[in-house]
Amino acid sequence: MKKIRAQTSGLTGEIMVPGDKSISHRSVMLSGLADTPVYIRNFLRGADCLSTIDCMRAMGVTVEEIGETELKVTGRGLYGLRAPSRVLDAGNSGTTLRLLLGLTAAQPFSVTFTGDKSLQKRPMGRVLKPLTAMGASFSSQEGRLPITVQGQTEPLQSIYYEMPVASAQVKSAILLAGLYASGDTVVTEPYPSRDHTERMLAAFGVPIMRHHNAVKVRPIGELMAPEDITVPGDISSAAYWLVAGSLIYGSNILLKNVGVNPTRSGILDVLKHMGANIDILNRHTESGEEVADIRVRRARLKGTTFGAGIMPRLIDEVPIIAVAAVFAHGDTIIEGAGELRVKETDRLVAIKNEFNKLSPGSVELKGDGLVIHGGLPLQRAECATYDDHRMAMALSIFGAAGDGVYLDRPDCVDISYPAFYETLKRLGR
Repeated sequence: MKKIRAQTSGLTGEIMVPGDKSISHRSVMLSGLADTPVYIRNFLRGADCLSTIDCMRAMGVTVEEIGETELKVTGRGLYGLRAPSRVLDAGNSGTTLRLLLGLTAAQPFSVTFTGDKSLQKRPMGRVLKPLTAMGASFSSQEGRLPITVQGQTEPLQSIYYEMPVASAQVKSAILLAGLYASGDTVVTEPYPSRDHTERMLAAFGVPIMRHHNAVKVRPIGELMAPEDITVPGDISSAAYWLVAGSLIYGSNILLKNVGVNPTRSGILDVLKHMGANIDILNRHTESGEEVADIRVRRARLKGTTFGAGIMPRLIDEVPIIAVAAVFAHGDTIIEGAGELRVKETDRLVAIKNEFNKLSPGSVELKGDGLVIHGGLPLQRAECATYDDHRMAMALSIFGAAGDGVYLDRPDCVDISYPAFYETLKRLGR
């Protein structure tokens, strides 16, 4: 059990948040398909991304670790991956599993994937369906792990696929499979999801065409790898400090080199609408991604309403936005968040159960969304993390801004932010 104390003074200082988890995954995967070495800087050494490294190594890719956050990846070329000698373990990482299902769907060898108990419960049917339509073949029980991808003897078929739900992971799996298809593959979404895969494919010389909510990938004989990739700071990790700085009196935090890709920056829009005191500074571009420094100071927040249209741009940030809503003036209504039911845990239920321990009556579950009543009395309590890194960090900020919290199994933050608790302690000195 870990104790997070109520913060009696402001959080102040500068933070270099860890490298973006989504981009870290993709940088290793695409570098592993290149013919020339790629240096990756500010790589996130969290458990999820290490699962991706392990899987790529098992298929013959050389990954050398240089210091804490730099890698040298020597790939095997677009058609050079080899059959692994063991089952590939994606750990807790849905990104690793879904993207590699797309990548291995076209390979001439078979591969079996597994994962931890949490990942084994998560449905993969939404990614298996379009890949099967392209000609891939899978063996699984009801679309859950373990899943075996059967080796292909013929190229995959190109596809025009209309996704029923916006999902960057499903879209990315189709695009990666599309690298090996017989023609152009097109994916459309009801709302735009994060576009890191499209940006990185373009950086590796892949013909990518985007129009509104559609993206088309054209097969290519080989990738043209950049010499290096700099991974920006993860806005999903920055989100905890954006909310903490907004809620705790006397706070003044500067977040350095944070990715502000428009398909990921929904939290900035929501917090500003709630009245947050946020300044975006030093905008620039690194490795095809938009980056900036972000300053946040304490502000009086008000309730807001948001739903399906913006959800793909902030889906991972809903738990920490819900923390902001509990402390805000008035009600906040969150709709269209059904995707949270199939994350590391059912995050909608987790938010309701745990937040109501710290502020009784503050959270109601309404279908695929939440109604949060701001400004109700706070108390200290013991809360469950569900082994979910985002719940653990959101509850920590809740406790720091409120009356404290006791967390079970707090080490799950290692999935994406191993230094989280250390950073919270440093800012509060």
